[in-house]
Amino acid sequence: MRIGIVGYGNLGRGIECGIKQNDDMELCAVFTRRDPNTVKILTEGVPVYSVGEIEKHKDELDVVILCGGSATDLPVQTPEYVKYFNVVDSFDTHAKIPEHFDHVNAEAEKNGHVALISCGWDPGMFSLNRLYANAVLPEGNDYTFWGKGVSQGHSDAIRRVEGVKDGKQYTIPVESALAQVRNGENPELTTRQKHIRECFVVAEEGADRAKIEETIKTMPNYFADYDTTVHFISEEELKRDHSGIPHGGFVFRTGVTGWNKEHSHVIEYSLKLDSNPEFTASVLLAYARAVCRLQKEGQKGCKTVFDIAPAYLSPKSGEELRAHLL
Repeated sequence: MRIGIVGYGNLGRGIECGIKQNDDMELCAVFTRRDPNTVKILTEGVPVYSVGEIEKHKDELDVVILCGGSATDLPVQTPEYVKYFNVVDSFDTHAKIPEHFDHVNAEAEKNGHVALISCGWDPGMFSLNRLYANAVLPEGNDYTFWGKGVSQGHSDAIRRVEGVKDGKQYTIPVESALAQVRNGENPELTTRQKHIRECFVVAEEGADRAKIEETIKTMPNYFADYDTTVHFISEEELKRDHSGIPHGGFVFRTGVTGWNKEHSHVIEYSLKLDSNPEFTASVLLAYARAVCRLQKEGQKGCKTVFDIAPAYLSPKSGEELRAHLL
């Protein structure tokens, strides 16, 4: 599979590293909004192009993986680039996924390509676990907790606030809420009761810090529904204390079975990630393989992880999967 990457930040570099671990994939091009001459990638001999030239390469790549942010990049990029390529993105603004799907699907259908949106670990792997658990335990409750860790999408959102030079955002589960769910107590929890959000911000010199804090705390879909703390720190402190990108989380389904609902069950799926972008990249690559297979079968249009059979993700044959993983 000939893979192209759009955007060479943390996620783009994660894609590049992941390709090295997949023998059926080859990195063939990187596209950037920066001056291509200033972007040094890890893979020798692979060209770096301006994203403005991307259409010229429409017949050279099997799948293009879009590594922009969900706040402003992917709503524009995914419907645009699916005109020329099969694409995979990690759009993670949950409330806007149906709208994003419709925009991308219209262009994918029109141009005969396959798009896979909202892929990663949430949305993505966590979404699958929610679906499986709901199907298995139809009477019950769902709970999802994220963290403690750095959210790439939320960090990107705060960096786009006027006056912000750099920043990181940590999502932190409320421990008491997590314990209630794990104990099978079936609590009713508001968004605010499940997580807190902690932001570390480097402000531009002379920027209005009060305005920055207010903008962050009231940002819809990102911070408005949470108890959010904003810390202003120096660039040196950010590099020293917040250079890593760990993350993780938990998906729970609690439910009952039996004629009189006498038996209780708790399904728990958890992730502990040393590198959020590298793990996300690994999920995107597995689904890039599925996109290639769907395209070869003559399919088109927009898909989500719900639409992809698990066997399409693996490089192994059906015979190998049945013999070793079933």
